[in-house]
Amino acid sequence: MTDMHLDVHSLPDDPTELKQIIATLSSRYQEKLHHLEEQVRLLRNEIFGRKSEKRLPPQDERQQPLFDEADGGSEVTEPARGSQEQTPIQVGPHQRRKAGRKPLPAELPRIEVIHDLPESQKQCACGAALSRIGEEVCEKLDIIPAKVQVIRHIRYKYACKGCEGVESETPTVQIAPAPPQLIPKTMATPGLLAHIVVAKFEDALPFHRQSKQFTRLGIDLPRATLCNWARQTAEAAMPLADLMDRAIREGPIVNIDETTVQVLKEPGRAATQKSFMWVFRGGDPQRPVLRYQYHPTRAGSVPLEYLAGFKGYVQTDGYNGYDGLGRKPGIVMVGCWAHARRKFYEVVKAAEPQVAQRKLAAEEALEFIGRLYRIEKEARLKELPPQELCELRQQQAKPVLEEFKRWLDKKAPLTPPGGLLGKAIGYALNQWSRLIVYLQDGRLRPDNNLVENAIRPFVVGRKNWLFSGHPRGAVASAFLYSLIETAKANGLKPYAYMRYLFDQLPLAKTQDDYRNLLPPYLDASRLNPAAA
Repeated sequence: MTDMHLDVHSLPDDPTELKQIIATLSSRYQEKLHHLEEQVRLLRNEIFGRKSEKRLPPQDERQQPLFDEADGGSEVTEPARGSQEQTPIQVGPHQRRKAGRKPLPAELPRIEVIHDLPESQKQCACGAALSRIGEEVCEKLDIIPAKVQVIRHIRYKYACKGCEGVESETPTVQIAPAPPQLIPKTMATPGLLAHIVVAKFEDALPFHRQSKQFTRLGIDLPRATLCNWARQTAEAAMPLADLMDRAIREGPIVNIDETTVQVLKEPGRAATQKSFMWVFRGGDPQRPVLRYQYHPTRAGSVPLEYLAGFKGYVQTDGYNGYDGLGRKPGIVMVGCWAHARRKFYEVVKAAEPQVAQRKLAAEEALEFIGRLYRIEKEARLKELPPQELCELRQQQAKPVLEEFKRWLDKKAPLTPPGGLLGKAIGYALNQWSRLIVYLQDGRLRPDNNLVENAIRPFVVGRKNWLFSGHPRGAVASAFLYSLIETAKANGLKPYAYMRYLFDQLPLAKTQDDYRNLLPPYLDASRLNPAAA
């Protein structure tokens, strides 16, 4: 006997047993219906609801919300339990931002425009001349549109007229050597290549839109040309790839995440099949390196191969493809509290208004997690070093985690595992041994947000350019994203760094030359500070 098909001949004749079967089936169907309705509400909220996971202050039951979000500065006093009279709501002063705009950056060039009175108005009615007693300054922001210029490389030729017509082992005509180029035999300068790469991989501007911009400037640069330049640029910078990989494996902590990417002309696969872009973040925590890698698969063999020989902490989400890393000696897996929190937040978003039990339970879990993050915020404000942060966590965060674990163990048997709340509790319990690892080391963070924030620019870009045409293009894109995101993680401006890199790459000869071009080892004072 199954839920959907009942064998009539196998049913008992006893009415009591029949009622029990009906009650059991009814309970199962009700629970399944509730799960489906929960999923529908969650999907509707994902499409039409607020995207932020920031918790809003609780609303008073007697006050209907006027807007979507509550005023963060309001304080609502609850009526005394058992009181018959309604206590008036006391609202605190509204926390407004300070009026006025932020001052314009001091490094921007200033052009002064003097506004003075005409000479006829510089005399008082009494006949005395007016004296200047001060001035009022008002700054307005102006912009100069992009300017395209042509750099002409003129190489003088020299010849010996005395040797004209005479055979000689040395060349008769001599000419100054051509400057080294990142991409030989092209008209693209390092500045132009940096502009194209940053526009695509930092500003998410696809090549066909860039081509239209150049057309408006009077320059014919087809999309195919821009694609080829970007691919050749990545290939010219590839000597840095092994150095970046080595730097990541030398660090104490590696963060990993992955997202989908579509590649059209991948051999042996349909154009509609999804491939994956992996992101690894590691190296010195103060000077990190980020490495994007394209792979056709999401298999656990990808991180296993990439981190061959690595020993230290690896922080990921709960995807079971990372389980192989946890079985390698010398690797300690660290969980992500942001993922655990998100699953409880989904319960709040999808909660049925008439049934508040699950929502209240999820809010209790969010409060536990919120307490953990308030401890982290306190540590950041105090700028605690790793050792002191570890001690603070042991003193304050560990008791909260122990209380939360008891709460989860108590709720788990009472919660249907197929619903959102059951899945959230199950995720937290399954990941618990990894979620508490961050207590051991002050260099660890409670979540994997650093690498998730790094993968976000790729996701935004994917919404604009949609797919990669060929695996070679996906590999090139991955490496250019690596360079830009590593520069940003080390406080460098993307365009300034890429222009400097493309200037210096043709001059690099040794491993040390290439190493010194990586953002963690680069002296930022060598970059042009005016480059944005």
